[in-house]
Amino acid sequence: MTKHIQPDRLAKLTSIREKGALPYPARTPGDPVPTAKLLASLEEQTGETFFVAGRLGQIRDFGKLRFSHLTDRSGSIQIGFERDRLPEFWPDRKLVEANDIVGVKGELGTTKKGEPTLWATEVTLLTKALRPAPEKWHGLTDVETRYRMRYVDLFANEDVRRQFITRSRIIREIRAFFDELGYIEVETPVLHSIPGGATARPFITKHNALDMDLYLRIAPELYLKRLLVGGLERVYEIGRVFRNEGISTRHNPEFTMLESYEAFADYKTVMDRVEGIFSRVCANVIGSHEIRFRGNTYDLTPPFPKKRYCELFAEHNDGVDFFDESRVRERAKQLGVHNPELTYEKIANDVFEATVEPHLDGPVFVIDYPKAICPFAKASDDDPRIAERFELFVAGMELGNAFSELNDPIDQEQRLEAQVADKDDETPSEVDYDYVTALEYGMPPAGGLGIGIDRLTMLMTGTDSIRDVLLFPLLRKLQQGEEIATDGAPDTDDAASNGTDEAQ
Repeated sequence: MTKHIQPDRLAKLTSIREKGALPYPARTPGDPVPTAKLLASLEEQTGETFFVAGRLGQIRDFGKLRFSHLTDRSGSIQIGFERDRLPEFWPDRKLVEANDIVGVKGELGTTKKGEPTLWATEVTLLTKALRPAPEKWHGLTDVETRYRMRYVDLFANEDVRRQFITRSRIIREIRAFFDELGYIEVETPVLHSIPGGATARPFITKHNALDMDLYLRIAPELYLKRLLVGGLERVYEIGRVFRNEGISTRHNPEFTMLESYEAFADYKTVMDRVEGIFSRVCANVIGSHEIRFRGNTYDLTPPFPKKRYCELFAEHNDGVDFFDESRVRERAKQLGVHNPELTYEKIANDVFEATVEPHLDGPVFVIDYPKAICPFAKASDDDPRIAERFELFVAGMELGNAFSELNDPIDQEQRLEAQVADKDDETPSEVDYDYVTALEYGMPPAGGLGIGIDRLTMLMTGTDSIRDVLLFPLLRKLQQGEEIATDGAPDTDDAASNGTDEAQ
């Protein structure tokens, strides 16, 4: 890898070591103050001395005076380097350059033009960067480079850093929402001996000591509901799930899922919970219930409208009744989504996805799904063909899925057996009889919820692709010796000067 390092930077690294200095010291000489804190109270703190640490931007050289911006997790501030203030540092000043990480002690003030500036009195090199930041990184059109080199993307683009800070705040608010309602956060296994809780193709691995196949979980659902049996009446988990399927702007093989389960609740209770989550995130993170997403504005103020699945199906399919098998199959053939190997209910759901979902601008709860496509949902007391299930849609994108949970062990066993019998050969599965056993001990009536954190973050931040809200989305493996090209900055630490500086 060192063959790609600029010779000038290697030479400076060698020079630093020859002078007896440390290019990668073990300790930082002080506790850095966030730059945002300095800027927030500039007038009150002017003239005081502070220590900051972060990455240097481009350096502007004016002979006896140099300027750069130092960026840390909270923002950035201009650093002023004056020869008379730095008698020991000045002779070797060019050994410290743009993209290096430094600690700076100095006096807070401004330039003649009023630019907030920390006037350095001590400079400590903390990390010598052997590669410069890309010169035009912010304008790169090769998004794969940005995803693959997220470590550069983060420090080069303030908007990207802000995006992931927002994601963290969203998750924090969701946790606070559930904690305040008396839920407890739990952790359930990621390695499953039986893939369950959703219909998806799993990733398969092997445990050598037990000589058995294991599966990365496609959902934590069945373990969380076991906890309801055990008396933990309100539980939630935020964690990674894995589905060995395609990649798109809305799909990544590993993603973050929130699942929650509440005893003595039903799907109507869960609708209230979802509206509460959205309202809290909008208020505390976004600052508004109106968000922009894919060129449109959406009002996320509760309550959200509710529309029945079968009514929507008929509305967008020339009056076809979901339960009319012959007409459903005919409609599927017209749309090119007919698969004779599937049950007609699954074919009908493919028709729904093709004809209805693109029109669900929302926010809208689609409620009362056909029971045949809901293996874990409780049937309606009014119509046994209908399950007490809803999905939340915004901009045609499904964001949440919820049920009144099935707790009849005999019914559950029959549905699981039917589900396994209907699986294709490429999706290994078997009935989780231990889960059925748990239900036989008695699970209270409950409402369950699943929300994709990544899609929620996409919506709240107005981001078009799931890859932009994943720090490290899945990418093809680079071949040996292959390296992603970047637009490197010039091999110099100084910007050309015309003798003036807007900061002076």
